[in-house]
Amino acid sequence: MAARNSVDIESGKEELSANVVQYENAGPLTEAEKALRWKQDKRIVPLSAGIYFLCYLDRSNIGNAKIMNATTGDDLMTQTGMTNYQYTISLMIFLVAYGLFEVPSNILLKRLRPSRWIAFLMFAWGALTMGLGGVRSYAAVTVVRFLLGVFEAGLFPGLVYYLTFWYKTEERSIRVAFILASATLAGAFGGAIAFGIGHMNQAGGLSAWRWLFIIEGIPSCLSAFLVWFLLPDYPETAKWLTIQERDLAVQRLHVEGSKGHHKAMTWADAKTTLVDWRLWGHYLVYFGISVPFSSLSLFTPSITAGLGYKDLEAQLMTIPPYAVAYVVQVLASWSADHFNARGLHSAAMATIGAVGFLASAVLPADAYASRYGCLIVAASGAFACIPPLLGWLSSNIFSTASVGLAIALNIGLGGAPGQIVGVWIYKADEAKAGYPTGHWTNAALLFMVAVGCVILRIYYARRNRKISGAGNGEEVRLFKY
Repeated sequence: MAARNSVDIESGKEELSANVVQYENAGPLTEAEKALRWKQDKRIVPLSAGIYFLCYLDRSNIGNAKIMNATTGDDLMTQTGMTNYQYTISLMIFLVAYGLFEVPSNILLKRLRPSRWIAFLMFAWGALTMGLGGVRSYAAVTVVRFLLGVFEAGLFPGLVYYLTFWYKTEERSIRVAFILASATLAGAFGGAIAFGIGHMNQAGGLSAWRWLFIIEGIPSCLSAFLVWFLLPDYPETAKWLTIQERDLAVQRLHVEGSKGHHKAMTWADAKTTLVDWRLWGHYLVYFGISVPFSSLSLFTPSITAGLGYKDLEAQLMTIPPYAVAYVVQVLASWSADHFNARGLHSAAMATIGAVGFLASAVLPADAYASRYGCLIVAASGAFACIPPLLGWLSSNIFSTASVGLAIALNIGLGGAPGQIVGVWIYKADEAKAGYPTGHWTNAALLFMVAVGCVILRIYYARRNRKISGAGNGEEVRLFKY
């Protein structure tokens, strides 16, 4: 197919699958492109990262509430009468809702405009987080957590999908990293915030864990109004760009980007995406990384409490693992995009994370300092391999509708089941033994992630050789690595 043959995939003029398509040599960015991209970055990346920061803060604060002021009986578990098993169920039910509603949410994001849909989700999950401050029973916690999962489900896959409307394939992983890294910042700040709010115990007659939910839910509700007005939808409609900048933004994504004016999902799009087996390889890999991501997100306070730290000190000691992971995540993602080596970077980071968990599992339970260092290594490796994986997936899907579905399926079919597994592996009765089941499980799955990434990398290299060989001198679009 000639490079100059324009293919309007979404209008149905030519069905596009993961085969030969037109390719435009990117080459070095022009000064105009650099200026445009920087202008987009200033508007989109901080806002998107801030949104996910609040989302993650509201999702994971239940882990802080579980142990907050436990020695005085003023913690979530004691005051709601929950057992450890019931607490795990309340975590799992959130993830069940999360998995069920990711695909519908991504479809609605395209139909209703990103700014409107994301603002609605924000306000809803903020209100529900505040509602957790009033729960008094296991049933109430479970119901509210399920609803929280419904409204938080669409955010992360929605933001990854949203970036495909604005950025080229080699520009996405680092921006996904900045967004996802805000979750590691939320983990760090969450521990610091919990440490401070822990001193508010019985202020106004409320336990500190209730104040934690109320105080952390308010910013999401208020920020939703800012998102409604400030989050740009698509380059084609961005009034803060000049006409020339809008034209350039659309032109540079002619081949690689999603299009705001394209129609939403059809059954033909869905069928093509669902039967593409290579995508299921991505989903399996993402399942493997989702287990440590989930377990660390929810159980880091409990893990640090099992390392000899108590109550508010345990909250404070959750900060260093997240802080280090933030830096490693951003650097690894920049490198993955720069060298077009997303798969190998993810494999390397997964291996590092696996070694950290493996060492934690084999060290004596009372080797607190060494195991705390291993926790930092494990968190850094586990978190750092996620953005390149997501950038890799979105870079190798070639239509607007398909990329939205594939991202949602990746996080819904791969991520949600993995996160459900993650809530069960750190067993409360293994705290004194150092949580061996959790560490061994995470180590094994991260080694699986590393192997899966290498296999996908080899597969794409072979496909590219075949595509290049069949090109007859014509330019073709190749798969990214």
